[in-house]
Amino acid sequence: MNKFSVDLTNCDKEPIHIPGKIQSHGLLIAVNKSDLNISYISDNASLFLKAPAKNFLEKPLTSLNSFIKQQEAEFKIEDLLKLGVIKKTFDSITPYPLVINENPFYLIISPSENDWLLEFEPVTLQYDIQSLIGRSASSILKGKSVSDLLKGAVVEVKKLIGYDRIMIYKFLDDGHGEVVAEEKESDLASFFGLHYPASDIPKQARELYKLNLTRLIADVNTVDSPIITFKEYAPLDLTNGSLRAVSPIHIQYLKNMGVYSSFSISLIVNNELWGLIACHNYSSKFIDYKAREGSKLIGQILSSALEYRQEEEDSEVVEQFKDTATIITTHLNRDKYLVEALTGHKRTLLDVTKGTGVAIIFENVLKTIGNVPVETDILELVAWLKINSDESIYYTHRLSEIFLPAKKYKSIASGILACSISKDPDEIIIWFKPEQLTTVNWAGNADKSVIFDQGSASLSPRKSFEIWAQIISNTSEKWFPEEITSVLRIREIIVTFINKKANEIRLLNEKLQAAYEELDTFSYTISHDLKTPLTSIKTYAELLLKNKSIDGNGNKMLERIISSANKMNFLIREILNLARVGRSELTFETVNMSSLLKDINAEIWTAFKADNIELILGQLLSLKGDKTMIAQVFTNLISNAVKYSSMEDKPKIEISSYTNGEETIYAVSDNGIGIDNRYYDRVFELFKRMDNVKDIDGTGVGLAIVKRIVERHNGRVWFESKLNAGSIFYVAFKNR
Repeated sequence: MNKFSVDLTNCDKEPIHIPGKIQSHGLLIAVNKSDLNISYISDNASLFLKAPAKNFLEKPLTSLNSFIKQQEAEFKIEDLLKLGVIKKTFDSITPYPLVINENPFYLIISPSENDWLLEFEPVTLQYDIQSLIGRSASSILKGKSVSDLLKGAVVEVKKLIGYDRIMIYKFLDDGHGEVVAEEKESDLASFFGLHYPASDIPKQARELYKLNLTRLIADVNTVDSPIITFKEYAPLDLTNGSLRAVSPIHIQYLKNMGVYSSFSISLIVNNELWGLIACHNYSSKFIDYKAREGSKLIGQILSSALEYRQEEEDSEVVEQFKDTATIITTHLNRDKYLVEALTGHKRTLLDVTKGTGVAIIFENVLKTIGNVPVETDILELVAWLKINSDESIYYTHRLSEIFLPAKKYKSIASGILACSISKDPDEIIIWFKPEQLTTVNWAGNADKSVIFDQGSASLSPRKSFEIWAQIISNTSEKWFPEEITSVLRIREIIVTFINKKANEIRLLNEKLQAAYEELDTFSYTISHDLKTPLTSIKTYAELLLKNKSIDGNGNKMLERIISSANKMNFLIREILNLARVGRSELTFETVNMSSLLKDINAEIWTAFKADNIELILGQLLSLKGDKTMIAQVFTNLISNAVKYSSMEDKPKIEISSYTNGEETIYAVSDNGIGIDNRYYDRVFELFKRMDNVKDIDGTGVGLAIVKRIVERHNGRVWFESKLNAGSIFYVAFKNR
């Protein structure tokens, strides 16, 4: 009936739910759900019923009544089926005790696609299973940790079913398994800690373990009984059957291990197959249905306890991470700078995960804590992440296998967990975990043997189970779900903080812009309105000077009035220039600085009569900006250099430029009186003048104008100076 052929290409697709056979220690009959006629029957029914099995096919279920005796003569099997249909389950009916040829049997009923499966198994249990299960469950639940629970479970299952070896086999992330607990006879070698490849229990077998919580192989050396039917090419689905025959590959696998009988109990945690209680016996051994159900109950109790204990252990870690998030939130609310809040206290970003190092890049500044790669390697990694991940969070425990340059620092960072903290992909946090060299002890070489028969390859289970050690490198401890959740939590806190600060800055900028506009308007209006009365004062003073009747003292006072009026007029003009900087629209163009500086220098040298000053011109690179405003910048800087160096014996001014990345930087230096370092912070403030320049004409507005023009060009201005040794003023413009 089952024509499927297993070879190297499809072993994980073997249809083990329709083997076309059953284990021969029991009897199988399948009846059609609609008419209760027998549609399938195991060939060994001839032995159990003392009548040819094929004679029962297409006969009504009632034809079995003379062969199968029930405790209540008036109660028939068809009545059990009707009751199960009404209740929508056979759990309260199964197992139902029967007698076949004076031998006690259990009837186990389960559904198939179009049929009811009736399985008859011998009764062998001779002890109080309920009492034993109660005591076993109590002993298992005494375990305070996951490892204690597992150890207690193998001990109690061995007491219950008496198998030679009881193991708990845990499935790991990639599907392979590890023996994490064991109870055995003293003369047997230990399998504890051994790993078994995922191919030992293929995917389809793992899916069946989720549906059938127990699985018995009574004797690997018995011959299975075929299922016969009149339905050609319609194999019977035995997914829910307990007598289902075993894959010949698995039977050979057990034989190669020297195992005669196998029994397994599924452990389901969070609705997934966590592992198995795997039981091996080195002689044939049958466990009847009630003992298997008792074992299943122990498995269910252990599954629930595992889920609870694991959550309990995980909750401690989760609480630590939550506590860290709370503390960091407090730091962010209190501290002025984000990076300082995240890295400058006892509880830091490093405590957000179990990583051994962390790096944060924010506003072009890199800050690290713990064991991390060098700065150039971190920046290279960030550049790779920008290209290879568009998610807000990225993690791996085998970085050097994905990003080859990481091999050189795998001892520090074989694992990374990265998260972005803003729209700028360069603003990021990365946690690191070091390489964790692990020796995995396999139960034999993980590669299965290939047997060639007449030129074709077939799959054969390995025969050697000697320990085969494998060293796993280039990997770190995996990132736990709790760590990823913790990072997502802290990312949300940081993003909220950044957005809050951005909104605050936006509001401040809006207020500052409004204040600038009001100040510009005020300055322009006041300065303009002052010019008219000031002109009148100066005019009348000049007229009075022409009056011959005024004596010498009067003339001196009038001259002072005129001088003060001139100074005030110059100050008003400077204020108007400052206001104009804020009010004027910028017109960007390429400015030929060689030509511009030639005109500026000619004008300044004439105005100041500075023929004695040595002027040195270096490389004069073109700038991109508003030509009029750039001219004002250099007019002010060069005028200051001339004024404050003119009293030197050999005054000298030097102008040069150079490029630095995306900027063109100009330097205007002089060997004049310099600036006292006590006044460094006041140099660019409006109306601020140093004590050592009070005898030199000036308003304290020129450098304020320079700063404002440069900032409007998104540039920078700064200086270096030494008292009585000169100054160098730098202006940097973007290379747009």
